Amino acid sequence: MLVLYVIVSLLYIKTIDCQSNICQPHQNGHVPLFLFGDSVFDTGNNNYINTTTTLQANFPPYGESFFNYPTGRFSDGPEYAKLPLISPYLHPAKFHDSYMYGVNFASAGAGALVETYQGMVLGLNTQVTYYKNVCNALRKKLGNTEANLFLSKSVHLFNIGANDYGARFVSKSSDLLHYSQQQFIDIVIGNLTAAIKEIHSQGGRKFGFFNVGPAGCSPTVKIHVNGTKGACHEKLLEVARLHNYQLPRVLRKLEKQLEGFKYSVFDFYNSALQVMKFPSKYGFKEGGVACCGGGPYRGDGSCGGKRGIKKYKLCKNVNDYLFFDSAHPTDKANQLFTQQMWSGNLTLNKPYNLQQLFGL
Repeated sequence: MLVLYVIVSLLYIKTIDCQSNICQPHQNGHVPLFLFGDSVFDTGNNNYINTTTTLQANFPPYGESFFNYPTGRFSDGPEYAKLPLISPYLHPAKFHDSYMYGVNFASAGAGALVETYQGMVLGLNTQVTYYKNVCNALRKKLGNTEANLFLSKSVHLFNIGANDYGARFVSKSSDLLHYSQQQFIDIVIGNLTAAIKEIHSQGGRKFGFFNVGPAGCSPTVKIHVNGTKGACHEKLLEVARLHNYQLPRVLRKLEKQLEGFKYSVFDFYNSALQVMKFPSKYGFKEGGVACCGGGPYRGDGSCGGKRGIKKYKLCKNVNDYLFFDSAHPTDKANQLFTQQMWSGNLTLNKPYNLQQLFGL
């Protein structure tokens, strides 16, 4: 059973200056965005790979709140961009040939480890390989100097790790059980570190990160691990906290090692946990039951009727809910998290919020 914890990338991209079919970031505006990770950012890459419907969202009722049709985004809403949406790298129309706004490499179900749902997702290593392809294309069009400038002004945003831990501690994948807990965390963060270094070697300098969220309290985990008891999966919460303690320590070391390296970490774990515990404080009526699905907490993964269970329930007002389906927040929840990430205080964002990172 997959533990997929989603936020769509909700960033506002302002004006940019264009030269020779490639657009350089405007000096006073926001900059191109490259997205890496899992269904938190996947805007449709999994539509174009051989995978299961568990890892796809290209069928109703997904997308009904904004697009009025399913696009492949797990959350029931759009990217929060005022200009053209950042297209998935695998989209056959190749909207992103100029890469003027960046590219989305994320894949629902992906992890930092190759073994995490291997063969069904675009893992982090594959995503970085695709990024290098983009870098090569930019250098051919722009030349090395201009391409390096473009990449150095871009923000590289990650959400990775939740599926690795879910595969080990919930699904109990045999490929991932022979490590100790600490060894496993070290390997996940080590693979992320290797990806960061590779992107930096290509010219990337600005990096944003979501820490691992409290997926142990999502409807899908509660129903499959604890049945009708309603308790969270404490081991999954524990490993998320340990990961989130270790990640900024590693990033501080990288800041000293890598020229021009700047980063921002959004505390998604505590932000989401607060909404789960106190939904009315944030404008929701329900923080633990999904809008779409069946079974206790509507956590059985049936939303859309294409994942082995055909019958499911759909709430009347999606904006009352934190969760749209058994594991993924609603568009309203995404907007809350994004606002906190973009311009929130340094309690939730360290050492900068994302808006400050864009301006560095």
